[in-house]
This record gives sequence, structure tokens and C-alpha cells, in this order.
Amino acid sequence: MSNAITEEKPTLSEVEAHPTSADIAVYHDEKIDDRARAINAEQIEHDMTVLQAVKAYPAASWWAFVMSCTIIMESYCVFLMGQFIATHQFAKDFGKQIGPDTWIIEASWQSAFQCSGPVGAFIGVFIAGPITSKIGYRWATIGGLMALNAFIFIFYFGNSQGMFFATQILEGIPWGIFIANAPAYCSEIVPLRLRAPATQMLQMFWAIGALIVGGITYHFQSKNDSSAYRVPIALQWMFPTPLAILLFIAPESPWWLVRKGRLAEAEKAIARLGRASANDNPADAVAMIRRTIELEKSVKQPNLVELWKGTDLYRTLIVCGVYASQNLTGNLIANQAVYFFKQAGMADDTAFALGLITSALQLIMVMVSWVLTTYLGRRTIYDYGQLIATGFLVALGIAASVGHNKAATNAQASLALIVSVLF
Repeated sequence: MSNAITEEKPTLSEVEAHPTSADIAVYHDEKIDDRARAINAEQIEHDMTVLQAVKAYPAASWWAFVMSCTIIMESYCVFLMGQFIATHQFAKDFGKQIGPDTWIIEASWQSAFQCSGPVGAFIGVFIAGPITSKIGYRWATIGGLMALNAFIFIFYFGNSQGMFFATQILEGIPWGIFIANAPAYCSEIVPLRLRAPATQMLQMFWAIGALIVGGITYHFQSKNDSSAYRVPIALQWMFPTPLAILLFIAPESPWWLVRKGRLAEAEKAIARLGRASANDNPADAVAMIRRTIELEKSVKQPNLVELWKGTDLYRTLIVCGVYASQNLTGNLIANQAVYFFKQAGMADDTAFALGLITSALQLIMVMVSWVLTTYLGRRTIYDYGQLIATGFLVALGIAASVGHNKAATNAQASLALIVSVLF
């Protein structure tokens, strides 16, 4: 019998569990190399101007625009019900008669219609996070678009106030997904220099959607049958399917891919986003993303309770105040500007024309706000804007209380227009 000792080779798991000094050195060198590449990628993006970034990332700019078009579509859908409340035929079919050839949607149903969409959006925003984390920005948004197609079908064949109320809640759910995903996707696929412009553009897309719905309802509001509101409802279908097709061929967010450990796919996505500069390469960008994600993981994850403690409590109150003040100082009038014009005594054609003009002025004011923000800052514009809007709202209330003569009517319409544009 042989006395030789047979030496067994260690398994792969044993090698990994007990790395040699050479393995540690290689790993250390790889980490240093990743960090160097990440810093290089960050520096390249920081050194770019906005124009250089657009030229270097043309595809990223295009796909950010495509995703932002979901906001144009959402704006159209959101403002549509406000236009219907002021549409004569819609009020005649679903409202209450208050005089000869005069119908109105009751205040309770007006409130219900205006609140139903945000209720659905509230649900959509909450479910957008886990859905997007699981399947990605593209598929979450495509799913929302397909669901919206189905809900528009129900909306189109609605024949009661209750059905319209229900469909607004249902449509609101994909709206919430778009609200959550559009700015996040845009900020993740464009370079650092384009992140602020990309997110600022979203407010302009809200104004574009309002302008489109204003033009369509202005044309159809004079119809004396259900086409006055059925056709504008049907025209919602012009958005979801084309956008879904475009997003199907769009690249996924490289940040989402890196979080899922799909590094090779992340490099391909970055290459598709148009890195035209000869000094970049996708591997550097992936290294930068990995470094940022690792830093995020090293920080303790906060929970919802911490939003109401210490300094974070003040931050929470500030955020709540910023969003609440939109509804308190002009948003509701902006959403129902045409209805306010009609209540001020304007003829239907004039009221809808003023509504269209208001939407056009809002688009211009959004672009003006970019210039003002550059020189005055966001807080200054917000504070003084709220103060001025409050003054006009007080004046509007006074004008509505002094009587129904022509001067008071014109004053109400003018003040409502100013408040809508300031918003």
C-alpha cells in the first residue's frame, strides 16, 4: 500500500472564501481603476457647456424629449375635464338647467371631477416606485400607456356623471406613473449639464398640453351634439400608442441597469444615448454610476418616520407648503379658466378664445421664468409670485362681489386671466 499523500485541489468556493494576497491586490487595483474611470467620466460631464452636452448626447436629448411627451399627453387629459365643465353641450347632457337654454354642472360634481384625477394619480405615484424598480422605466411607462388606452375607451362611452368620475380616477393611475417616471428617466439618461434643463422643460410640456386641449375644445365646443365632447375624448388616443412604440425601442436607464447588476447592458444603453465625444467611453460612465450607487448604499437608508423629526420636519413642511400653495394661489382657476370666464359673463366663443390665449401666455411665461430663475433664484420668484397672485385673487373676489355690470365682468375676466398666467 502506498504511503504517498494525495493533495486535493481547493474548490472555487474555498478560493473565494480565502483569497490570497495576490487576489486582494488585483481586487484593490480594480477598485482604484474603477474610481479613476468614474472621476474621469464625472470631470468630462462637468466641463461641458449645455450646448456641448446636447451635441455630445443627441440621442439622450431625443429620448428625454420622447419620455417628456407623456407629460404633454397627461396635461391634455387633466385639463380636458375642466374644459368640459364649461362646454354648453356637456352641461346640457349631464348638468342641471338653471334658466332658458342655460345648463350648469352642479358644484358637487365639479368638485368630484376635479378631485378624481388627482386621487388616481396619488395611487399611481405610490405604485410607480415598486413597479419601476422591478421592470424598469420603459416597461412601467409602456404598461401605463396601455392601461390609459383602455381607460380612455371607458371614458369615451361614458353616459353618466358617475362613469366620468370613475374613469377620471382610473386615468389618474397611469398619470401618476408618468409624473413619477418622466423626470426620473430624463435626469438619469442625460449628462449632468442637461439635467436641470431637462426637468425644467417638463413645466413647458404641461403648458403645451394645455394649449393643445384649448385649441381642440375651442373648435368643438360650438357643436350641438355629443361630438362637442366625444371627439376631444377620442383624440386622447393620438398619444399612448405612438409613445409606447417609441419607448419600446428606447434604451433603458443605465442607472436602473447598473442597480440590477446588468453592466454589459448598461454600457450598450450608454453607447446608444449618443456619447459622441472621443474622450468618453461607456465603461467610464458605468464606473461613475457604480461609484455613486455604492456611495448611496453606504449611507443609512431613511424611513418615513424620519420625515417628521428634527430638521427633516421643517423640510417636509416646506415641500408640502410649496405644493399646497399652487392650489391655494391660482392652480384651480388655471384648470378651469374657461368656466370662470363664462361665469364672469363672457359668451361661449369669447370664453374659450380667452382660455386658448391664456394657455399660449402660460407657455411664454414658463420660458420667461427660466430667465428670471437664472438672475433671481427660485425662492425669490416663488415668494413674490405667490404674494402678487394673492393680491390679484383678492381683487378678483372684490370684483365678483360688487355687481354684474359690464365693468365688473371685464375686471373678473381680466383678473382670472392674469392669475392663470402667473401660475
